[in-house]
Amino acid sequence: MMHRRCFTIFATALATATTAFAQAPAPTAAAPVSDGLNLRFANGIAAIAEDKVITVDDVRREIGQYAPQIQREARNEKEFNDKLEALQDSVIQDLIDRVLIIKEFRKEKDGKEVRHIPESFIENRIADVLSEQFDNDRSKFLAYLRSRGLTLREYRKEQEEDIIYHYMQGQQKKSQSLVSPVRIETFYKENKDRFYQEDSVHLRLIQLSKAEGATDEELKIKAAEVLTRFRAGVKFEDLAREYSSESRRAKGGDWGWMPRNNLKDEFKNPVFALKKGEVSEPILTPDGCFLLFAEDRKYAGTQGIDEVRDQIERMLVSQMARTNQERWLERLRRNGYIKHY
Repeated sequence: MMHRRCFTIFATALATATTAFAQAPAPTAAAPVSDGLNLRFANGIAAIAEDKVITVDDVRREIGQYAPQIQREARNEKEFNDKLEALQDSVIQDLIDRVLIIKEFRKEKDGKEVRHIPESFIENRIADVLSEQFDNDRSKFLAYLRSRGLTLREYRKEQEEDIIYHYMQGQQKKSQSLVSPVRIETFYKENKDRFYQEDSVHLRLIQLSKAEGATDEELKIKAAEVLTRFRAGVKFEDLAREYSSESRRAKGGDWGWMPRNNLKDEFKNPVFALKKGEVSEPILTPDGCFLLFAEDRKYAGTQGIDEVRDQIERMLVSQMARTNQERWLERLRRNGYIKHY
């Protein structure tokens, strides 16, 4: 069993985040870490999987990118520490699984030659890293390798293993891609409440702002002009680009799907009285004059199975893929050598 608190050392590396929650003054950078905890780390080793040593630094490097999010989500120091420990355990398990997955890729099967990644794939990956992360500055790239204590050969191996890891995960997901119609229908019957939809409208709007010194009557005349052109066959989105003064005019006044509760009170009744393709009468507010267009409508109620069949299929494929992946990983863990510290 893994010690639940064996990686409290990482909280020190993330001291900036934890002090946000501290009730007492934060310790200085020179404050010593508890010796009792440090003694748990034999040469900074977190775990061993097969012949790979997973170090404290390996885990810290993975955790670092998530620390700001944990800080934002945590309501106090205890919750922060609990979330951090859970993340540490998860990262260690992921690093172990990564080793086991790569071993599975390289394992000889049925007398066939051990699989390998073409050199060109690795070269292309490194070229992409050099371009995207280091602006094609090789000196910066080499400085990065030195900061991690890696040789170029070791970095190439790291990239090769990353390619293998994602390839193997992708293969597992592909193995579960078909769902029977019967299973989709059964899921729908057992989960109908999940497919209830609110009354909503795909809304486009035009806002006519009042010029300095203009009257409400002048705004109404301008709105009538827009309505006349709409009824003559001009598309509402084209009129929005020409007349509207609101932020989405460049998108034809498109506000997407809007449920009733997301609309201003003065818009709710007029827009939900519209059928698909209809436009409202001018609506005067302190912000100007508005024309609302119902590009499409969804009415409150449970969606029919034909409306959600594709959605259910995606959900079930994802569910099956997760189950299949976990079973696969459990098999690799049973057959592999793993030691936690």
